[in-house]
Amino acid sequence: MSPAPRGVRQSPAESARVRFSSVPGLKFHTSASPLMGATVEQFERAKSHLSSLKEDPGNEAKLRIYALFKQATRGPCDTPKPGMLDFVNKVKWDAWKSLGSVSQDEARQQYCDLIGSLVAAEGGSSAQEATKPAGSGTTYETLLVTTEEHITTITLNRPAKKNAITTEMYNDIIAALDQAAKDDSVITVFTGAGDFYCSGNDLSNFTNIPEGGVEELARRGGDLLRKYVKAYIDFPKPLVAVVNGPAVGISVTVLGLFDLVYATDRASFHTPFSQLGQSAEGCSSYTFPKIMGPAKASEMLLFNKKLSALQACELGLVTEVFPDSSFQSEVWTKLKAYAKLPPNSLSLSKQLIRSQEKDRLHSVNDAEVELLTERWKSDECFNAVMSFFQAKAKL
Repeated sequence: MSPAPRGVRQSPAESARVRFSSVPGLKFHTSASPLMGATVEQFERAKSHLSSLKEDPGNEAKLRIYALFKQATRGPCDTPKPGMLDFVNKVKWDAWKSLGSVSQDEARQQYCDLIGSLVAAEGGSSAQEATKPAGSGTTYETLLVTTEEHITTITLNRPAKKNAITTEMYNDIIAALDQAAKDDSVITVFTGAGDFYCSGNDLSNFTNIPEGGVEELARRGGDLLRKYVKAYIDFPKPLVAVVNGPAVGISVTVLGLFDLVYATDRASFHTPFSQLGQSAEGCSSYTFPKIMGPAKASEMLLFNKKLSALQACELGLVTEVFPDSSFQSEVWTKLKAYAKLPPNSLSLSKQLIRSQEKDRLHSVNDAEVELLTERWKSDECFNAVMSFFQAKAKL
């Protein structure tokens, strides 16, 4: 859009639209992050940046912001088209409708990108920094770790692989938990990027055989697993799982070490250990019978029973289940309220509740790791894992 000819007056909104449209970094047809949409916290932060803009961004930008906000919070346009004479609402409806089937996650990301561009156009921080949560700490290859409003959020960030946990990811999570234990957050939250919470172990972990052979692979795996589970047992602050989709394997078994587990109603919980020639870990051989009773725990840990979110809630593994459509907003409203509670009181109370069991949990962890190390060296486990890969290759 070119400036008005000399002598033709522009309204402030038209002037602002021309100014912002001429900024190279401002594009209204923004694209989503290649890995995932913006988080709910980033979305909320972008909303606060919008209210702090000093300049009117212009009608075109405001329509785009309106449309992306509606798409991010409600999904595709689902309201009747306004009458022809209702000019304002018709223009807003058209803008929302033009987004078609863009997902809510993608709309959140585009909303954040656009507002970031507007902030940058005013000479503020870059689009990336404008939507980055305050207090973000160390960056990781396989995680997104942010701290905002006294909540540290650890997001498993391999959505293309359903957040399957690699060896590198185990080490990243251990480091992230250590970081969260020492920062100024009040609670720590685990969640997953994309549609899955976590699909458990990345079975490619079993295909990278070191020089020492299977014996050395099993030894290293055992040492890493012991250290990983220990990080949960010893974590001093309230730990919350926000289970945004299906959960498998170790992502399920460690839930017994969390203080709260919130799940969307489309989540499921599966521990197919015997199917892969393995045995339980994450202290689940102790926590699951205690939580749900020996018979139900055996059904999961021995016979590969998959639980729905509601079943897991009825058995006590999950604290509360929410409709998927309102899951993020309801859960984060709760968590932000919890994060305003006195931090020392929360931490000390957790330690009091857990102190009677901590030694027992460490002993259980050691026993589970010892058995698993032997399992990984067995022909039965090897054959089961190979059968899994062969079946997967035929799909």
